[in-house]
Amino acid sequence: MIRVQTEDFDAGAELEQLRSSHKGQAGAMVSFTGLVRDLNAGDTVTQMTLEHYPGMTEKALQRIEQVANERWELTATLIIHRVGPLTPNNNIVFVAAASCHREQAFRACEYMIDTLKTEAPFWKKETLSDGTRWVEQENSV
Repeated sequence: MIRVQTEDFDAGAELEQLRSSHKGQAGAMVSFTGLVRDLNAGDTVTQMTLEHYPGMTEKALQRIEQVANERWELTATLIIHRVGPLTPNNNIVFVAAASCHREQAFRACEYMIDTLKTEAPFWKKETLSDGTRWVEQENSV
């Protein structure tokens, strides 16, 4: 399942929902939560605004999730990505993978977050004390 949203999320509640909706199927769950940093490239960040291309973004995230499910034996996956204005320590992204075995869940979770950072169409603008700047997208993992 994928979600692109402006609303915050509770990582613990998301994991519990994933676990309870797939009772007995998973022996391992791995998750990653990304947060807004207050410092980047030596500058203090007071706000980050994430923009996306509706429709295209969801398709890219669905493809990433699909590839993970094809490569590893997973019982469930979840990708949540926030958009809009965020401040330091706010949640940005949540990725989770559940599997019968931990190795599959670890690899799938790592793949999804790494691929999302290089292939999903999100644009980040940082607000600094002396102006704004666009953050370049990572080219590789």
